[in-house]
Amino acid sequence: MEFSVHNRCNKAAGPLMPFDFPAIYKLAGDLAASSQSRYFRLLKAEYGLLITASVLSLGFSTSKVYFLFSVLVFFLSLACMLFRMWDKPEQDWYKGRALAESVKTSCWRYCMRAEPFFHSSDISIPREGFREHLLGIFRSNRNIGHKFSPSIGVDHAATGSMDSVRLSDLHARKNYYLKLRIEDQEEWYLRKAKHNRRASFAWGVIGASVYALAIILSMFKLAFYENFFYPMPVLVALATSIVGWAQIKKFNELASSYTLTAYEIGLIKNKINEVESEESFSDFVNESEQAFSREHTQWVARQFS
Repeated sequence: MEFSVHNRCNKAAGPLMPFDFPAIYKLAGDLAASSQSRYFRLLKAEYGLLITASVLSLGFSTSKVYFLFSVLVFFLSLACMLFRMWDKPEQDWYKGRALAESVKTSCWRYCMRAEPFFHSSDISIPREGFREHLLGIFRSNRNIGHKFSPSIGVDHAATGSMDSVRLSDLHARKNYYLKLRIEDQEEWYLRKAKHNRRASFAWGVIGASVYALAIILSMFKLAFYENFFYPMPVLVALATSIVGWAQIKKFNELASSYTLTAYEIGLIKNKINEVESEESFSDFVNESEQAFSREHTQWVARQFS
């Protein structure tokens, strides 16, 4: 099983060669994506049930069935919280993403002949070194190895397309790295920064609207104390959920971090024209990969902080 990066087109040279990662990259990425999805589904269910409980607390009925349903909602909310604490899907998300990124940066170093997979007349030497390197990465992440399906084999060796890219000349590899790695990462970070800025603004507006509504209703309650319906428990639950969701998603923090990383990548990109030898290209690739890894390391640290 292999996983390809997006195939992009260079108008001057035609379509770029498809890039296939080893199967472990897709397995780790799939684990991260499914765990992330499960984590946020549980949080949404928990918040939704708490808001439902706050609505039921307004006492629309005095029947036993109504109160039994209220108890059931609280029980389900507690069950969601306990399952989330027991399952810890966010840890599988972070660890799966870390494994995928470690494999990804190693693959790019191998394909671009960067240290520790520098040029050799015998490709079997760097290929064996790459295989051992990936095995080391996998062993260091053995705590999530049981999450992978045993029916799917994990290929630790370089794929055929990786070897093909590696065997191309310096000019072709420079163009390939520029288009499919540097510019692709720069566009991703810029897109994510824009998305998080918009999300931060949208959730800020929603939160402010709930607070404003609570203030308005409080004023009406003061004026018409006896005859005014006052759903304050619902507004409190809504406001708390909105604040909690915004803190978990870290929209502002991610927008700033992604913008800075995109800017750094832009500065790195301008240096590629200075590369004229295999040695300088190896240094350039390692500098670029360190920048990508640094942002990801900081992201993981923020999640566990």
